[in-house]
Formats: sequence, C-alpha cells, structure tokens
Amino acid sequence: MKEAGKTFLGFIKKEIVLCAALFLGAVSMFWVPPDKAYAGYIDFRVLGILFALMVVMAGLQELGVFDRIARMMLKKADTTARLCFVMVFLCFFSAMFITNDVALITFVPFTLLLLKMAGKEELGVPLVVYETVAANMGSALTPIGNPQNLYLYTAFGMSLPEFMKVTLPIAGLSALLLLLCVGRIKKEPLEKEALLTDGKEEDHDRRKQAVLVGFYGLAFLLSLLTVLRLLPVWIPFTAALLGALLLRPKVLLRVDYSLLLTFVGFFVFVGNMGRIEAVSGFLAGLLAGRELLVAFFTSQIISNVPAAALLSGFTHNGAALLAGVNIGGLGTLIASMASLISYKFIVREMPEKRGKYFRYFTFANLFFAILLLPAMLLYLSWLQGI
Repeated sequence: MKEAGKTFLGFIKKEIVLCAALFLGAVSMFWVPPDKAYAGYIDFRVLGILFALMVVMAGLQELGVFDRIARMMLKKADTTARLCFVMVFLCFFSAMFITNDVALITFVPFTLLLLKMAGKEELGVPLVVYETVAANMGSALTPIGNPQNLYLYTAFGMSLPEFMKVTLPIAGLSALLLLLCVGRIKKEPLEKEALLTDGKEEDHDRRKQAVLVGFYGLAFLLSLLTVLRLLPVWIPFTAALLGALLLRPKVLLRVDYSLLLTFVGFFVFVGNMGRIEAVSGFLAGLLAGRELLVAFFTSQIISNVPAAALLSGFTHNGAALLAGVNIGGLGTLIASMASLISYKFIVREMPEKRGKYFRYFTFANLFFAILLLPAMLLYLSWLQGI
C-alpha cells in the first residue's frame, strides 16, 4: 500500500501540470455537466500537428541527427568563446524548428560532456543557462517552435506574417542580448578532438537510417504545410502514426502524451469556464488591455503552455497574449517547462552546482525579462496604433 502511495505521489510530482489540468477539467464538469458542446472544446488540429511533430523530433533524435549537426559545427570552435557562441546559437536557431524541449534535451548533455572532456567544467553553469534562454527565446519565432505558439497560431487564426510581426522583435532582441552575454565569456584555447571524432556506422545501418530520415523529413514537411493551412491535419497525423508503426514502432513510446492530455484538460476547463458568465466576465475584465502582463505573470506560476490555453478563451488580443506567454518563458524555473530539462541535467551531472545554477538562471532570466517586457509593451502599442 505504501509503495502504491509513493508511486502515485511520484507520478503527481513528475506530471504536476498534467494532473492540475485534468483536475481543473474534472472539477469544472460539476458546474457545466458534459453535453454536446464538449466536442467543440477540443482543438484536434493542434493535437494532431503536435503529435506528428513529436514523432518526427523523437525519431531524428534517436538517430543522432542533431548530435551529428552539433559535432560538425563545433569542428572550428577552437576557443571557449567560440564554443559558447556555437552552442548557444545552435540552441537558439534549432529551437525554431525542433522545439525548445528537443533542443535542450539534445544539446545540453552534449555541452556538459564537451566541457568535461575539455577540462572547462566551470563554464557549465553560465553556458547551460544561456542555452536555456536561447532555446526558449529562439522557439518564440515560429508557430512550430513551442506548443503555446502552435496553439495560439491556430486558436486566433493568425497568418504567418501576422504571427511574425509579434515574434520577430522578441527573437531579434533576445539574439542581441545573447550576443552581449556570450561575448563576456573569456576566450581560452580548447582541446576537444577526441569528442569530435565521429564513430563509423556499419554499411547495413546506413540504408535503414536513410529510409527513416526520409520518412521523418516527409512527415515534417506535411506538418509544416498543415501549420500553413495548406493540408488538413489528418494527413500528417496519419502519415506519422502509420509510418512509425511500420518503420520504427519504438518511437511512439517517446511521444510526450502527457502534453497532449494536458491540452485536453485545459480545453475542457477553459470551455466550461467560458460558459459560466461570472467567471468569463471576470477573466475578460482582468485581461482587457493587460494581456501581455497577465500572460507573463500567469506563466510564472503555471508555465506558459497552460497559461496560453487558459487565457486564450477570454481575450481577442492574440498578439499581446502571444508576446506575453513567450516572454513568460523567462523567469521562474517552471515558467517554461523546457527550463526544467536543463536544470535536471545540471542536478544529475553537477549536483554541487545546483544552487549556483538556480541563482545564475534567475538573474539571467530577470535581466532578459526586464528588458523585453517594456520593449514589447511599447512595440505592441505602436503596432496597434498604426
């Protein structure tokens, strides 16, 4: 009995956002009993695209594609300054297409291994912090960079130009700030030849890997076309599901189903709250003219993905909400769930540095947020006044 209790508590601790979403969705049913309107709550388009993209990224990661890209780019990084520049901006630009979670899962452990072999472990804390900020802010640029972007892009029916009018300034200013931060890192010689030596693959594996890369590339292309509203969602969803079942069934076990269920829970909760006049009126009043700030501070408490799902049903200002949840990824460790990925790697590989990492992370995130928030408030005011 005790073991079952520990297992249950362990699951809640690990999937706190999922449990909160399902709990809120279930509680809301007491006020709004299930009926035909529930079917309209669920955004199957968002869930289908997310599933297809997660299959693609899990598959490419399993094949070591991103690891090879990192090794190739690092061959010319012969100093600590160049190493930091390459790894930070590799996270920044890759997150635009492979999501912030995948970028950090792929490149943070690679970074820590590289620093250990080069005898530069002291750079682990600042470099991983900047990689985390880079992944969160780089992913802000595109609709597929993170789940909240994909959801809001779909929920508000934005066009790509409308979307990037908001996200380009966030990503651009973040890139400039990252350049300033990384530029402060001391330039020292770096020896890493042993790490950058690629292992040789067996010939019989190459053909199979080529087929898999081709499949993932096709599924990714179909997903992009669906994001741009050129294809119906069932096409990338079916392609990813059937392709994985036929070619690599194990990849389906690496899909983040908890994220999909989290969205379902919040879809039900938000849908029900929207049908309770007193609640919807209060939230709409709270958000009116304050979407960016409310989204930012809500993200600090429940993280930016559920904040986007929760607040989207009570405002028509999708641009400000989009800016708020993306900048909202800066701040606390849970503001963006991707940030916890980096923290877990630090705790596992450098446990004695967890306190230093937390302090450095908090300071860096506040620095970026303090500069980005007023800049985007002014920019959005100007944009709406045109």
